[in-house]
Amino acid sequence: MGRCSIQIVMGPAGSGKSTYCHAMQSHAATLTRKRNIHVANLDPAAEHFGYHLAFDVRDLISVQDVMEELGLGPNGALVYCMEYLMQNLEWLQEKLDSYDDDEYIILDCPGQLELYTHIPIMRRIIDQMRLWGFESSMMGVFCVDATFLTDTAKFLSGSLLSLSAMIALELPHVNVLTKCDLMSEEDVEKMLSIESASQMWDLEQYDNADRKHKRYKLTEAICSLLDDYTMVSFLPLNITQEESMNHVLATIDHTIQYGENQEVYTGDGAEAEDDDNNE
Repeated sequence: MGRCSIQIVMGPAGSGKSTYCHAMQSHAATLTRKRNIHVANLDPAAEHFGYHLAFDVRDLISVQDVMEELGLGPNGALVYCMEYLMQNLEWLQEKLDSYDDDEYIILDCPGQLELYTHIPIMRRIIDQMRLWGFESSMMGVFCVDATFLTDTAKFLSGSLLSLSAMIALELPHVNVLTKCDLMSEEDVEKMLSIESASQMWDLEQYDNADRKHKRYKLTEAICSLLDDYTMVSFLPLNITQEESMNHVLATIDHTIQYGENQEVYTGDGAEAEDDDNNE
């Protein structure tokens, strides 16, 4: 049985995940061949959305309710909510099963990264989704704030978090540099043209020599780790530019092979038959 295609959107709090989801949903509706991208919320602590909700985990449980009823703090309540979701995964399975194999869903996930690492709740959810038959049709999208480019240490930290999520979840993975519309194209291109983390760190200039010396060995080791894996690269996303949106969406579609069995659109209103029919 075929399964719908799924983007699992992750990233630190404030990295622009919900804005990314909204932009993708809106952009898909403006394409020549319009696509209906469904967006669902899996963050029990979320409050505001710009996108149209397909389904919402807060209908099952919310951080606000847990804080009021159990007296937990925000982080403890979030972990409680995600563990509750784990115990009631039939709710998520029922939601996902309601979509056909030609449909497309984006899951807007929590930003607390401990859920992906030392409290591996997201890994357990994804493992269950594999058992439901979604293994070949889902992928991870990790968002990092482009303003991190102005601080090399922050950018290296974001890269390390992305690598950690990639290894922990074992999913096809695309890293998206969000909020590029808040920076000049020259600054973004300059930073992305740097070939390695070590080179990026070498370009960083500190006014305080002692501070640099104290950090040097640890930072050098982190840069070496990122360079050795050579797996962390970023797609810049400017939500105000159609070309940028097209490029990111096409890259993700290719990664999960979305639409590979669909007829090819020629741009003049005609659709080409697939190669098998032409032989």
